[in-house]
Amino acid sequence: MSTAGQPRVVTPVWEVTRPARPGRVPGVVMAGLRDRGPAPVDHRLDPHPVLTLALACGEAVLGIDESTGRQHRGSLVTGLGFGVGGEARVRAANVEWVQVRLSPAIARAVLGAGPAELESSVVALDDLWGERRAARLREQLAEASSWEERFARVEASLAGLCAGGPAIEPELAWAWDRIVAGHGQVRVEALADELGWSRKRLWSRFHAQLGLPPKRAVQLVRFDRAATRLAGGQTAAGVAADCGYADQSHLHRDVVTFTGVTPAAVAGQSLVATADMAWVDHVPRLPARWGKAPASRFDGPRRPPPPAGGATRGGRVPGGVRMYGPVTGVAGAGS
Repeated sequence: MSTAGQPRVVTPVWEVTRPARPGRVPGVVMAGLRDRGPAPVDHRLDPHPVLTLALACGEAVLGIDESTGRQHRGSLVTGLGFGVGGEARVRAANVEWVQVRLSPAIARAVLGAGPAELESSVVALDDLWGERRAARLREQLAEASSWEERFARVEASLAGLCAGGPAIEPELAWAWDRIVAGHGQVRVEALADELGWSRKRLWSRFHAQLGLPPKRAVQLVRFDRAATRLAGGQTAAGVAADCGYADQSHLHRDVVTFTGVTPAAVAGQSLVATADMAWVDHVPRLPARWGKAPASRFDGPRRPPPPAGGATRGGRVPGGVRMYGPVTGVAGAGS
């Protein structure tokens, strides 16, 4: 049977290990990743609606190269939406690391910098935590004898940071979680109305604390879901309808804007592995966070319900990024 015109399926390169038990730090999801490809990794990074910590576990170095020529090596943090346009790449060989995805609602508590300060950027963990703290965790991860021990040590560090750290305004945490729970199929006007805020007030506070306007957040979350489904083998027509796009042209424009390639190119890539789809599609949530808002801000019949769904919903690899198969010799491969 002819295979002309069919996308080439690339062998996944990442071995993904998930924690055996649910995490105890809200707004955090983790996984252990190990490069198991036959050649050095060279992948495009696509944006994802999380902030991401890539914590090195050994001597091999993880790197991210930007289109500007800037290079980043070691344990890294990528901001919300980093990788727009597909002009950044991850490079590594024989590397393993713990990837931590953070809800923007807890980013300041964990990192010491808010999502607005880190939006669309990549920063060395040493610069945020200080060399001593970052080096101590790096040593603990290198000495750990199993992924579960690594997860436990990372979680202990994050729990201590979250205990008394500041967060974004609870109304904004609620609005962000509403967008994630709705897979990006929510109207900004409806969010403002449910909060009892004007659109201008929601826009200014959302942008100041999250680093992007609410409409852009909606687009990012919707794109993330669409890209996962395209890479998982769904048709562009089906994805456009399922993810709330007006038509395939609308989907095409969004995918090109966020990745630099067409939906067909994204659909031709292989995700880490079919069994790892739950990890690839995981975005941490904080459904209870909104309830900490002062009652006066949610008084009366406008008081919004908590977003539906569980504590978490499935995300990607460094920089909030999906990782696909090897790039070498594959046209349009990446992310």
